[in-house]
Amino acid sequence: MTFSDAKNRFSNRVADYLRYRPHYPEGVLDFLRSQSQLSAAHTVADIGSGTGFLSELFLKNGNPVFGVEPNQEMRAAGEEYLAAYSRFSSINGSAEGTTLAATSVDFVTVGQAFHWFKPEPTRREFARILRPDGWVAIVWNDRTLSTTGFAASYEELLVRFGTDYSRVRDSYPQAKDIRAFFRHEKFLTHELPNFQHFDLESLRGRLRSSSYVPTEGEPNFAPMMVALDTLFAAHQQDGRVLMEFSTWVHLGQFAAGSNLS
Repeated sequence: MTFSDAKNRFSNRVADYLRYRPHYPEGVLDFLRSQSQLSAAHTVADIGSGTGFLSELFLKNGNPVFGVEPNQEMRAAGEEYLAAYSRFSSINGSAEGTTLAATSVDFVTVGQAFHWFKPEPTRREFARILRPDGWVAIVWNDRTLSTTGFAASYEELLVRFGTDYSRVRDSYPQAKDIRAFFRHEKFLTHELPNFQHFDLESLRGRLRSSSYVPTEGEPNFAPMMVALDTLFAAHQQDGRVLMEFSTWVHLGQFAAGSNLS
């Protein structure tokens, strides 16, 4: 599933995205070091780098990172967020057309943006820019769902007020999608725990950061925020609620000649 507005969906949500979205745990690096021999000498292309959360993980590891981001507002936010890292290069490009040179990177990484990409041209582009024996790591924060408690109530709110939440949710990558992307089953999958604590104001910001919810001024915005306040009051403990995630890492390589259609 692809979205015609994918490159622009977050233009008016950048500030909330930067402040309230979850980062990625250090365990991602541990997994990549153990399974793909990641070292600081490897060059990383972080595709759909957005505000820079995944790029920062590799920059802290000492890697040179190309952050490839098509959305001007998100790219500018990432440049500001990562300004202290001399090894970060911001690139105006997309998954389907990174503008990077052929065989120029050792790792291609993708965070929360993977489901917005067009699979076939993206696959060809990743294979083109990767060096021989290069790796692709798809990293994903997946909010934990349950049938009771805060997680269930938050999910119900998204279904009720989301503009196209169900369609976006259905596009999140599953094992079959990763298998189709690599065109084989010889990829590794690893799950890590992740979480955020929110007070009321930060929970409001977390909700506003989502591309599938109404924005201020739209008819459903005010009732959505009232419902969120009610949800928070029902589930808060000591003025905060817990949002839990699984951070998934899918790690694999393309077969020889996979840059071809």
